[in-house]
Amino acid sequence: MQFTPTQKRASAWCLIAVLMVLALWLLGPVLTPFVVAAVLAYALTPLVNKLDSLGRGRMPRLLAVIVVELLFIVAALSLVLLIVPIVAKEIPLLREQIPLLADRINTSVTPWLAQFGIRIPLDVGSLKTLALKYLNANYEEMFGSVVSSVRLGGSVALAVIGNAVLIPVALFYLLMDWDQFVARLLELVPTPMRSAFDSFTDEADSVLGQYLRGQLLVMLAMAAFYAIGLSLFGLDLALPIGIFTGLAMFIPYLGFGIGLILAVLAGLLQFVSIKAIVMVAVVFGIGQVIESLVLTPRLVGERIGLHPLAVIFALLAFGQVFGFVGVLIALPLSAVLLVALRRVKERYMNSKLYKGQ
Repeated sequence: MQFTPTQKRASAWCLIAVLMVLALWLLGPVLTPFVVAAVLAYALTPLVNKLDSLGRGRMPRLLAVIVVELLFIVAALSLVLLIVPIVAKEIPLLREQIPLLADRINTSVTPWLAQFGIRIPLDVGSLKTLALKYLNANYEEMFGSVVSSVRLGGSVALAVIGNAVLIPVALFYLLMDWDQFVARLLELVPTPMRSAFDSFTDEADSVLGQYLRGQLLVMLAMAAFYAIGLSLFGLDLALPIGIFTGLAMFIPYLGFGIGLILAVLAGLLQFVSIKAIVMVAVVFGIGQVIESLVLTPRLVGERIGLHPLAVIFALLAFGQVFGFVGVLIALPLSAVLLVALRRVKERYMNSKLYKGQ
């Protein structure tokens, strides 16, 4: 059986795609820091290029890369450190409020559930003793347990530390030579296919750029909404929890879930009443409606044409197959696949098969 040149090229590209998927699956843990760095480099390279062009040759690219990477590291650390005041304030409150919460549950919730035939045997005294035992432990014991766990899980600790070191290093080199890397990859594309490939990559790049800009607007808007909404209920930690929840939404569903848990815990510890549940239900409920039905469809979905269900499926599917690396590459690859499907559909609609000729 003889293959046409077009079939041979298609077979070669399919083989390359299969090999890439296999490499991602087998080398996922090793590739994680490099994939993270590549995603960050793709997002930050336009800013580096803009600084480089503003300098008009007077600012070395090295300086532009250092400035952008330092700004990114400061922003990432600031997001992580938003949790520190929350934890620092909630630990003393936990010591004070856990006995009150346990007594309130025993005197109000348990009889209320009993009206519906739900009887939960709750040993409030033992729960208070157990909780206060850990919360009142001194810092020497806490530090000793942390050291012990690090020794037991040494490989995990080393992996985390290794990634924390490798990602900034890989990001630095990628930002320095991103244009050269892209040019070298383009050299591998056959000359007859260069025009179609450039058109495809330009459209995919436009879709990804629109997604990132839209997602950034959603994050900023929701950070302001959650901070203001929680403040109106009088929550002391409204600002850090609101900002963290909004900015952490870049990690779909995980950021929202962590913010929700922090808000519930902070509200219960401060108000010790049903007001905490009402506050979280109102603020996070309205916030989820605004984000899902208004902001994301208008600022993200309409820009890239990717349905929210497709986003959820892509995250779950890629995460299941490739783990954390899959979550990172899910949306970029989905955007590229979307562009490819658009072109396949366009060809099909213009084909003789569709027109019945």
